[in-house]
Amino acid sequence: MRNTPKLAAGVAAAALVMSGAGIALGTAPAAADSPSCVRTQHVDYNPGISSFWITHTYDKSIDVASAAPGTLVTYKLVVGTTSIGNPYVNRITDFAPPGFGKPVKTVVTAYHAAQGEQAAEVTPEPDAGGWMVTSTGWFVNSGYPVTAEFTYKVPNSVSDGQTVLSGGMSVGGTVGSGSDQPNMGVCFTGRGANPGEALLGSLDQGGLGSSQNQLSSTGSVTDTIANVIKRLMGS
Repeated sequence: MRNTPKLAAGVAAAALVMSGAGIALGTAPAAADSPSCVRTQHVDYNPGISSFWITHTYDKSIDVASAAPGTLVTYKLVVGTTSIGNPYVNRITDFAPPGFGKPVKTVVTAYHAAQGEQAAEVTPEPDAGGWMVTSTGWFVNSGYPVTAEFTYKVPNSVSDGQTVLSGGMSVGGTVGSGSDQPNMGVCFTGRGANPGEALLGSLDQGGLGSSQNQLSSTGSVTDTIANVIKRLMGS
């Protein structure tokens, strides 16, 4: 690949044109939450007679209401407790929508003694049709939940206006904290790519973009073009 000022200047010129187009065309409106398409789910879970006074909480959410093929979406899974118990969680599994590939990035935020909450990128592994992160034990109490964020690339099979529903989540850990929650699916609406996303996607297909196709799910033309120019200049 040759990174030339002429090529960068051409992309910058395209940015001006598309910025104007963005004013006229904009991006697809965000999909409103409805009973059949929600972006957040919450479950209070009581393990039963083994620890009847303990309540664990599970949350799953998605960071955008709409997304185009090739952009990135992030599912956030949070495991907590509202009780006095201090469970240890050793596995969190996310079930993405059908057709999604391996997460391109997974980050776990958990409490560590003498350090407080720390975020770390981890490598997910396959688990019964989902993707899991594991640990010898993440400490959880009423003030410190453990959070796992799974970022995926939206596949090309997603069409404009399509409702894309994920699966739920599953948790493993000390007695009472583990639970399968298959009905905690959240969704977004598929949309067409905006001008900046379309340009970056074309560059990616030509070998000029990112291998992970780091497109903005928010559809920001300015951010997208800035990223294109940086890549073309080799920065």
